[in-house]
Amino acid sequence: MTKSALQIARAAYEPKMPEGLKGNVKIQEGAATQSVRDQEEIAKLFPNTFGMPIVTFSGSAGEQGTDTPYNVGVILSGGQAPGGHNVIAGIFDGIKRLHQESKLYGFILGPGGLVDHQYKELTAEIIDEYRNTGGFDIIGSGRTKLESKEQFDKGLEILKKLDIKALVIIGGDDSNTNACVLAEYYASINSGVQVIGCPKTIDGDLKNEQIETSFGFDTACKVYSELIGNIQRDCNSARKYWHFIKVMGRSASHIALECALQTHPNICIVSEEVEAKGLLLDQIIDDIAAVIAKRAERGLNYGTVIIPEGLIEFIPAMKKLISELNDFLAHNQEEFDLVRRSGKRDYIISKLSHENAEIYASLPESVARQLTLDRDPHGNVQVSLIETEKLLAEMVKNKLNEWKKEGKYNGKFATITHFFGYEGRCAAPSNYDADYCYSLGYTASMLVAAGKTGYMSSVRNTTAPAAEWIAGGIPITMMMNMERRHGEMKPVIQKALVELDGEPFNYFVSQRDKWAVETDYVYPGPIQYFGPTEVCDQPSKTLQLEQKGCIVVQ
Repeated sequence: MTKSALQIARAAYEPKMPEGLKGNVKIQEGAATQSVRDQEEIAKLFPNTFGMPIVTFSGSAGEQGTDTPYNVGVILSGGQAPGGHNVIAGIFDGIKRLHQESKLYGFILGPGGLVDHQYKELTAEIIDEYRNTGGFDIIGSGRTKLESKEQFDKGLEILKKLDIKALVIIGGDDSNTNACVLAEYYASINSGVQVIGCPKTIDGDLKNEQIETSFGFDTACKVYSELIGNIQRDCNSARKYWHFIKVMGRSASHIALECALQTHPNICIVSEEVEAKGLLLDQIIDDIAAVIAKRAERGLNYGTVIIPEGLIEFIPAMKKLISELNDFLAHNQEEFDLVRRSGKRDYIISKLSHENAEIYASLPESVARQLTLDRDPHGNVQVSLIETEKLLAEMVKNKLNEWKKEGKYNGKFATITHFFGYEGRCAAPSNYDADYCYSLGYTASMLVAAGKTGYMSSVRNTTAPAAEWIAGGIPITMMMNMERRHGEMKPVIQKALVELDGEPFNYFVSQRDKWAVETDYVYPGPIQYFGPTEVCDQPSKTLQLEQKGCIVVQ
């Protein structure tokens, strides 16, 4: 493998870790827990893993060690996120500290590798090649859902063959839901195999009081913010384009909000606010056009608009339409596939309720088609395939043309559209993510040593120096509720949305009118790995506002 100069230098970086994971690690248990909602249903479905306590680790004098080795399996599940390799490195170092003969096995290309018995032993030589690097390429990832008894039993065969005592699943909310189901099944049959989850998703929607952030969010936001800052610098130089920038975030607007806090765009749409206010698509267009007209009055015919990926699903009328489409296609996909492409639009219109049929019929052909494309493995519309940024740019253009005829607008309007997605998923992790991920992996190894199953690795207090971070674990059932998937009610981890009464959003609201009309752009530049702490070790603006109530200006 040919390595860049940065990769060679980065390999020498030693992640910082909580003091509670050093020395002879002790476990402390709290009170029993319950799910966020639907407690009776969740308790019935998870009798062996419901109600377990939150646990925390503290360090004491002496060295950690066990008499017998711990063989552990690891799976990377779902979309990539920066720092995954450091989670694996943390697991490896943790189990080697417990016993030098411990082994770590990686299952190839996600959960499917467990079912198909595709694996490789991750040795020190392999692990050292991937420390502090981005991507999931050490073993690859996949989106196979673990949901059937046949899959569980097939996986158990190889786990027993390799004498694996615990399986660590690194993934997002759906992957960790699968981890919870697997943990419950293995506990119900007394398999002797523990299952531990790790919170991964750049979207930032896997979080709560115990899971402050999902890994990869920090890095991805810094990468996107660098790109947005670059665009804004060009925008302020050329002074003739409006840039419509869509960023990742299907189910929540955390990335859009964080990027706005870092870069100060003229407009940032927050999907959760759109839903709360019950805004129509036309109202969103009016709001964007109003800012553009106001800047034009100042001779500023340029600017930036940040759009969350999942905006369409948060517009109430569109949400109802998509929900009906999801339910219909979940039960009629084969029939729909047989319809000729030229007739698919009319076919869908004929199957929808009157209200939703009218909305669907009013959409541009391209957007209507994109709403009926293949669903993801969880039955959701693939919103990343919907070119929302182009739709908004076109509709705003039409609105401004109307206003120009009415004498309400007298500016120039030219657009460039962007979608930032894959650019951030496999970036080399920031110092924060390198440290956080390593700590999550090491914590997972301690949860294994403590005999825990059905837990998610947790590291808290992360706006403080790493030595003061608090390591532990929370029962995955604690985060679960019942939701409709594929037309049926199923237990899933509740997604964390942007809190409209939270400090990050409140701060954004207090500044957005100023950012709208003024050119107050911030240019964050690239992720810094080496240099002053205030440059290279900053946590996200979101965490600063959530935990300190303010953005720390260095």
